Amino acid sequence: MSHTVFVSGGSGYIAGFLIRQLVAEGWTVHTSVRSLATEAQVRELLQVDNRRLRFFAADLNVDAGWAEAMAGCSHVAHVASPLPMGAPKNADELIVPARDGALRALRAAKAAGVRRFVMTSSVAAIAYGRGRGVHHFTEADWTDLSKPGARKEISAYIQSKTVAEKAAREWMATEGGTMEFVSICPSVVLGPVLSRDYSASLVIVKKLLDGSLGACPDIGFGVVDVRDVADLHVRALNAPGIAGERFIANDRFMKLGEIADVLRSKLGAEAHKVTTRQVPDWMVRVTALFVPLAKAVVGELGSVRHQSPAHAKAVLGWQARPAEQSIVDAARSLLDQGLVKR
Repeated sequence: MSHTVFVSGGSGYIAGFLIRQLVAEGWTVHTSVRSLATEAQVRELLQVDNRRLRFFAADLNVDAGWAEAMAGCSHVAHVASPLPMGAPKNADELIVPARDGALRALRAAKAAGVRRFVMTSSVAAIAYGRGRGVHHFTEADWTDLSKPGARKEISAYIQSKTVAEKAAREWMATEGGTMEFVSICPSVVLGPVLSRDYSASLVIVKKLLDGSLGACPDIGFGVVDVRDVADLHVRALNAPGIAGERFIANDRFMKLGEIADVLRSKLGAEAHKVTTRQVPDWMVRVTALFVPLAKAVVGELGSVRHQSPAHAKAVLGWQARPAEQSIVDAARSLLDQGLVKR
């Protein structure tokens, strides 16, 4: 392998594992951080051959740096997108940088002569807004933001991923030329962490472990391992004949109570703070009147969203490890990093 690939958001959770795998497989990697002051720290965390890794300063909100970062690259993995720890006051705080950042990356990639552009989207762009019931989703589905009240009922993060991927695909249809576009749609990404600067996707495991989540509402989500998400990106960068494709990265859907059960059964005494309580729907609805994070989940109470990874398996030979392993590895990593006290 002699290709050069640009990976945006090099200090991020998925990007870190992706860069590790790419360098190990012989790629030369360009990556972006918002400030080069963090370069030494990120290099220390990644522990890869530094001769194959170059850093550039680029921000989702400004044009500067993108052209330089992609110069000489044949491939792009656009991983960077805002992922908040809490609910923003205004949805545009997430929507605008996610959408505009994707379009900046696409324009720079086309100008640099990039052949394949792989975008990290999310099942957030596929599987939300359906309400109660058991639902089955494939890559053909989209989260519907057009229904009355959707912008109020669907979280800012879900809106941002849906808007950004749609904007990218619309741009490709009119401006993309011969550049190939593929999107990867992970469910909630768990697994080991590289440092104490952990991803927001791990907050739910942390809150269960440290006891700050005192009861589990009737909600759930698909679970996938960060190492498997990185591997799916690499496969999408490499595989021929997949222009325009979309791939779900998921193992299986789990209710929050099931995740708590896994932690207690696998971690023993280290999971002594993990709740056994369930919170009734009416209490979540009352809490939502005052707490933005509760408001964000009200529309998903009682919903089961099965997101099929069959397409990624059939086309790319991809396989996810069991969700239970990802949950346990995430928990043990948080404990080892001192992010949760034993």
